[in-house]
Amino acid sequence: MTRANCPRCGGRLARDNDSGRCAPCQAAERDRLSSPPAVPASFWEHEPVRQALAERHLGRVIRAYRYHPYHGRNPLPQTVVAGWLGITQAQLSRVENGPPLVHLDRLSHWAAMLGIPAFRLWFALPRQSSVVAEPSTIVQEEGGSTNRRQFHAVAALAGIQASGCLNLLAPQADPPRSVGMEQVQYAASLVDGFRKADAAVGADRLCDIAMQVHERLSTWAAKAAYSRSVGDALQSALADLAIQAAWLTIDADRRTEARPYLNEAIARARIADDSRVEVRALACMSLLLREDRPGEAVHCADAALRASAGWATPRLSTLLHLRAAYAHATLRDAFSFEREMTSARRAFEGGSHEDDLPFISFVTAQEVTGIQGLSYLALDRANRAAGCFRSVTADPSPTHRRNQVYYTVQLARAASRQGDASDAARAGMSVLPEVGRVRSGRVFRLLADVRSHLALAGRSTPQAREFVEAYDMAVV
Repeated sequence: MTRANCPRCGGRLARDNDSGRCAPCQAAERDRLSSPPAVPASFWEHEPVRQALAERHLGRVIRAYRYHPYHGRNPLPQTVVAGWLGITQAQLSRVENGPPLVHLDRLSHWAAMLGIPAFRLWFALPRQSSVVAEPSTIVQEEGGSTNRRQFHAVAALAGIQASGCLNLLAPQADPPRSVGMEQVQYAASLVDGFRKADAAVGADRLCDIAMQVHERLSTWAAKAAYSRSVGDALQSALADLAIQAAWLTIDADRRTEARPYLNEAIARARIADDSRVEVRALACMSLLLREDRPGEAVHCADAALRASAGWATPRLSTLLHLRAAYAHATLRDAFSFEREMTSARRAFEGGSHEDDLPFISFVTAQEVTGIQGLSYLALDRANRAAGCFRSVTADPSPTHRRNQVYYTVQLARAASRQGDASDAARAGMSVLPEVGRVRSGRVFRLLADVRSHLALAGRSTPQAREFVEAYDMAVV
C-alpha cells in the first residue's frame, strides 16, 4: 500500500505514487548520487541509526543511514555511498558487515562526510590544531573559499605562524593596497613551510590549501602597488610558490593540474630575471613530463643544465643529471642513462654548499640511489632496482619520511616484477602502518598496483594472501 505522506517533507502523496517521495522531493534529490544530502536533525533519531551509534560500529551506522526512509522507498545503493567515501562497493560491504573500525582518521573523515552530529559520536573529532581535512572534505564557505578554521589547521601543520600576514589569506580578507619586502619574505616562508610539511606527511593534506594560498598571493601581485625591487622579489617568491604547488599536485597524483603552475613559474622567473627559480621550474617540469613525454623531459633537464652552467652547486647539478637519467631510462636509452647517472654521482661527491637552495635538501645519498632504482625499473632490470631500494630502505632519512615510504613501496613493486611474491608482500606489509600517516596519492596508487598484482599472481603464497587481506582492511 502506498504511503500517505512523503517521509522527507511530510506532504501527502498521490494515490498512484509508488516511489515513496513527492515530486518536489524527487526533483531535489536528483543529484543525490554526487554527494551526501543535507539531512534534518530528526534523521539521527531513527531507531536503527540510534542503535548502530550505540553499538559504536560505524559500518552499521552507514548501513542504517543507507536504509533510512528519508531516502525513499529504496535504500541508497552501496556503490553510491562507497563513492562518497572514496572506497569500492566490496570494501563498504566489509565495513558494514565486518568488525568495528578503529582508525580515528577514517572514523572522523566518514562521520564528517555523512554529517553525523559530533555529540552523537563515541569518539572526539580532532581539533583544528591537530588535524587537516582531506581535500574531499574541505568545507566550502560562500564564494567557494576554503573554510577559515581549516585553513588555520593546515597553516599549523605547515608551521605557518598566525600573523597579520596570515590574516591576509583568510577567505574574506582584502588584498593589501601596497606590498613591501615583509610580505615577500612571508610568501617565501610559506614555500618553506609547505616543503617541510610535505616531506613529513605527503601532499594529499596540503595540495588544495597550497593552491588557494597561491591564488590569494597572486591577487596581491595583480592588485597591489609595489616598487620595482619589491616587484622582482615578489615575482620570484610567487614563482617558487607555484613550483611548490605543482610538486604537491604531482605527489597527490593530480598531475594534470601541475603544468599551468610550472608555466606560470617560468614566466614569473623570466620577468624577475631569476635563473635559479627558472631552473627549479624546469627540473620539476622534467619530472612531470617523464611518464607521458620522456623526450620533452630530457629537453627540460638539458635546458636546466645549460641555464645553470657556471653557478650550479654540486647538489643542484646532481638533481638535474638525475632528472635526465630517469627520462633517458624511460626512453629505454641505457647508454645515456648510464652517462647521466655517472655525472650525477660525480656531482654528488662535491658535497653540500652554502649556496644550496632550500628545496635541494631532499637530494641525499638515498635519493640518488632511489632514482637509480626507479631508472632500473624503467629499463626492466627489476633485480638491480630491488637492490637499490633495499639500500635506501635500510638507511632511512629521518627528515624525509614520505620518500622512505615511497621507496619501500617501490621495493615491493620491484620484488613483484621479479616474481618474488613473498618479498613483495613483506615490503608492502611493512609500509602499511605508515601509509595511513603519510598521505601521498602517488604512494596509494603504487601500493594499490602491488596489491592487484599480488592478488592475481601470488594467491598460492601465504605472505601475499596476508598482505592482500591486510591492505583491504587498511584502505577501507
